[in-house]
Amino acid sequence: MLSACTYDVYNPDVCFQENVLPIFVSNCTMSGCHNSNDRKAGYDLSNYDGIMKGVVAKHPLRSEVYRSISGIRPSMPPGRYPSLTRKEVSYIDIWIKMGAKNSTNCNGCDSTNYTYTNRIQPFLNTWCVGCHSTSNAGGGYDLSTYSGVVVSITKSRLMGTLKHLSGFSPMPKNANQLSDCDINAVQKWIAAGYLNN
Repeated sequence: MLSACTYDVYNPDVCFQENVLPIFVSNCTMSGCHNSNDRKAGYDLSNYDGIMKGVVAKHPLRSEVYRSISGIRPSMPPGRYPSLTRKEVSYIDIWIKMGAKNSTNCNGCDSTNYTYTNRIQPFLNTWCVGCHSTSNAGGGYDLSTYSGVVVSITKSRLMGTLKHLSGFSPMPKNANQLSDCDINAVQKWIAAGYLNN
């Protein structure tokens, strides 16, 4: 008897700038890998044009980028780094099936929501935790936990890096500055006392 199968459902809300690019930036562009300086295997995965060198629009299985992150034993990220989550792989798969467009602002900007649980933590998980986690605390900062985020705030590092201010290492590393909407949400949350809410 056959068991029930489920397939990824077409999701029009998968947006390159908000959903797909952060996966590559957070998991693939660290030092020595696929960034604008190192271009390991010829790929700069910090921007749309570089990612598209390994993508065949509408054909995930013909896309080298997708094949390297999917399957039982994905070759990327390499063994010393955690594999992408099923959701991350699904986002990339759906985005490619939708035509791999350089879409942006698909989800709108909510400037009123800046609670840690609903806005800040998901933002940090999307853009930062690939390089700043318990097992890989880039620059000595673990942004995967509330207490780690507080350390980056009390040492006056978080906003300077996000805003690409002089004297700070711009984050995400090897990528463009994040949207004003995201940066403003983090700034509002900090100004309100950076509560664990």
